[in-house]
Amino acid sequence: MQPQTELKNILQRIDKKGYPAYKDTRGSYDFKKYVFTIDHVQGDPFASPSKVSVHIRGDAAGFPAEYYREKECRIALADDLLRRFGKNLRKASVRPSGSGKSGLLFVTRPGQEVLERSALQIDEKNGGITVRFEIGFPANGRTINAWELIKIIYDILPPCILGSLYYAALNAKEVERVYQLAMDQIYIRQELKNRNLAAFVANGAVLPRESGISGLPMKGAVAFESPASMETELKLPFHGTIRGMGIKRGITLIVGGGYHGKSTLLKALESGVYPHIAGDGREFVITEESAVKLRAEDGRSIKRTDISMFISNLPNKKDTVHFYTEDASGSTSQAAGVIEAVEAGAKTFLMDEDTSATNFMIRDELMQRVVNRESEPITPFIDRVEELYTACGISTILVAGSSGSYFHKADCIIQMNHYKPCEITEEAKRAAAQYPLAQEKPSPWRSPDFRRMIKPDKSFLDPRFKIKTTGLDGITLAHDTIDVRYLEQLADQEQLNLLGYLIKYAQCHVFDGKKTLTQAVDALVRRMEDLGIASVCDGSYIPCNLAAPRRQEIFAAMNRYRKLML
Repeated sequence: MQPQTELKNILQRIDKKGYPAYKDTRGSYDFKKYVFTIDHVQGDPFASPSKVSVHIRGDAAGFPAEYYREKECRIALADDLLRRFGKNLRKASVRPSGSGKSGLLFVTRPGQEVLERSALQIDEKNGGITVRFEIGFPANGRTINAWELIKIIYDILPPCILGSLYYAALNAKEVERVYQLAMDQIYIRQELKNRNLAAFVANGAVLPRESGISGLPMKGAVAFESPASMETELKLPFHGTIRGMGIKRGITLIVGGGYHGKSTLLKALESGVYPHIAGDGREFVITEESAVKLRAEDGRSIKRTDISMFISNLPNKKDTVHFYTEDASGSTSQAAGVIEAVEAGAKTFLMDEDTSATNFMIRDELMQRVVNRESEPITPFIDRVEELYTACGISTILVAGSSGSYFHKADCIIQMNHYKPCEITEEAKRAAAQYPLAQEKPSPWRSPDFRRMIKPDKSFLDPRFKIKTTGLDGITLAHDTIDVRYLEQLADQEQLNLLGYLIKYAQCHVFDGKKTLTQAVDALVRRMEDLGIASVCDGSYIPCNLAAPRRQEIFAAMNRYRKLML
């Protein structure tokens, strides 16, 4: 490590030289209260900005140990500090004129969800803080403008760092509230298990969002209020007693007219697998953490998946125990999605009739009479939903707006009326009794076969192998794109970045033709838990744009990778 004066000396020496001379600055510099490191220098002004990091010793940062001892609290504190640092950096920075990305300062801007990120990490042992971000090293043409970089590093950054990442500089009550919210969210998630609940939605929660492209709460929205029959009381460690709707494990049906809030409630439950920041409106909307949103995905690939629980006896005699296709129909894609979610360890399915394949979900009485069972290879989901719960312990929360057949199967029926839920189970069951369900006897239950071995792909060993992401739509590995636009619980593009690195690492170090997909994902998850989320990245520095996906999304991305060698 070099003194901070050495960095200024280097910059003064290379001023007005060719841009490659910036490479001389790479290294770590002691700024007394923190260490500033230039991890990677961009090749030219138009390339991706240079990667830098700041490390602060735990005793200097000074945060109470209880704030970072629990993983969830540590992630919440890191999220809060990252937001503070980013806000201060955006206020302080004035981008100078220059070529390409000259003077650009970029740090991750988190959304409403609290995710583990590489942009700011806290050491669980001593509370040390590392923040990673990008600086566009300034240039005029391809000539170094060192004085502008000196201004950024010595004038703009220090007050942003000192004012954002040190406990003594912050409002202690505000930081304490971040910790308290995290502890309360941990408590609710544990209570879901203790009380046999699939989800909890607090009274007063704001579920609608500002728009389809904004995660902010809608102003003037109707606050959520639980039906009296479903109201659950929780005594949180810090926020005291709260009440809300507890959705019991089993089969829950959400019904109601169009635009009355059915899908809005389901969307909140989808997002409830993540904690949310204060002020989001969904801070106390908590769904059990393995819940998976399922839907039809026409055209996706399916890799040797056992869909025989739902599809068998195909006219072309195609094997459905080891089913393979590069162009799945709506029904086969949803059948595969269910089995893959079981394999990934999901204990709750979230489904919306609007995005499901009709022939996968139900076969009405008239269709059963016209097309007999022997001529229909699909066993609809309605015939398996009870077995999924009794045999696998998997609950289902389903939004339905047109078919009443699931009234017969549901343990709980919620009607949304002007964004207010009403529990109508008994009333709906009485009405359903007048319309008996004509149900065909499904084939006997058989547990799916998950013994799918994955072979390594040597092309991933090429040092020129590139990973790119496109919003929340796709992950490009070399020249192949994984379509993930229908993985609706991915909350941030940075999760896609890490999914790309996970697949690359697995191809190089985990897949060996002997491990099953489950064993491979288990190995990846253990590595990230033991060594950190960036431990699956090759290279001389840790990227600043990674966020942790869930185990379920790791499975889902791999299952949608067309070149995966099974």
